[in-house]
Amino acid sequence: MRAGTLIVIAKEPVPGRVKTRLQTEFSAHEAAALARASLSDTLAAVYSSAAGRRVLALEGEAGPWLPAGFHVLKQRGAGLDERLAAAFEDAYAGTPMLLVGMDTPQLTRELLDVDWAGHDAVLGLTEDGGYWCLGLREPDRRALVGVPMSTDHTGADQLVRLRKLGYRVLLLPTLRDMDTPSDAAAIAALFPALRVSRLHRRLQHAAHPALLFEKALDGARVVATGTDGRAVPSLAEVDRWRAPADAVDRLALSRCEGPVLDIGCGPGRIVTALAERGIPALGVDISAQAVLLTTKRGAPALRRPVQDPLPGEGRWGSVLLMDGNIGIGGAPGTLLRRCAELVRPDGLVLVEVDPDDNLDDPAPIILHADGGRRSSPLPWARVGTRAVLRHAVTANLLATEDWRAGGRAFLAFRSSTASRLARAN
Repeated sequence: MRAGTLIVIAKEPVPGRVKTRLQTEFSAHEAAALARASLSDTLAAVYSSAAGRRVLALEGEAGPWLPAGFHVLKQRGAGLDERLAAAFEDAYAGTPMLLVGMDTPQLTRELLDVDWAGHDAVLGLTEDGGYWCLGLREPDRRALVGVPMSTDHTGADQLVRLRKLGYRVLLLPTLRDMDTPSDAAAIAALFPALRVSRLHRRLQHAAHPALLFEKALDGARVVATGTDGRAVPSLAEVDRWRAPADAVDRLALSRCEGPVLDIGCGPGRIVTALAERGIPALGVDISAQAVLLTTKRGAPALRRPVQDPLPGEGRWGSVLLMDGNIGIGGAPGTLLRRCAELVRPDGLVLVEVDPDDNLDDPAPIILHADGGRRSSPLPWARVGTRAVLRHAVTANLLATEDWRAGGRAFLAFRSSTASRLARAN
């Protein structure tokens, strides 16, 4: 005896609603893409089986990922136990049924076409304590309703329930669910030809840099290299960025004239320190996590690229590029010109430069996370005093101060037009 009907129970792969545990390493959209690929692999295996009928019990709407030949049923019921029971009831066509989830893309036709003659039920357990399949000759709500779901003992509890009902149960091989980043990596390594495995490999080597930067802000270990693999100390001081402003920061901020715009504000230590001094300030960053951390400190921040329209353009008393943020975008000259547009005519542009006066490295960097993910190349520049002074000329900025403290180096600029007018007066 084999299952006459194969049922796949699944959620529509919508970002933020599926595979949320993958989001410790992947974005919501990437996690949803992995879920969609896993579902496609599962549906392909079911399509290849010898079953006479194929059913998708779906929460959400079907998309282009659904092949022809599947009868789609809407899930119903409150908890997962009730939805499973309802799926068996709604799919029943007088023949035995085998139900599988969307989280074991390594399914094979051989597993699905197993002969379970002499048994009343089939159960396939998963390594995390759940189960990947359940087969019943006919619907039986007693077999499912009330079994605790999504625990590390759901599979064992389900087996106990079936046996208490007097069912003769055939146990299938234990499989690994794709729930966590380590699960996804393991499945991709063991089953490289799967759609989900191919996508996983692409995502591993093409993470958005902002995603890995946000992981660093959350405390994960992230390192930077050049495209040639050489180490770049771009994130070496992330712990300092997350801490309150130190003595060197405060020395730099003592020169600021309000209001202040902090470009690339990170977790907000600079904006917070300025607020403590009573100086109005706004942080700007493209990282949602950086803006969140800044606002949690009670300081204002805006998520926006520096080249987009910003509030108060041409009226800021000071514009800051701390922590090597002169490298943003890999074009220091362009960034300095943008700062000159943002600051008022007599305002200050304060730049932290690399301590190596002669450094002028416009090469992109790549971020690497402990979990194995690496980013696509991030346009960046590492520049010392000489290169920044050269770029400042094209931005009509005149250096007014150059100082060092605590192993860090800074330059202060004012508009060259404003400086000439001041000297003339």
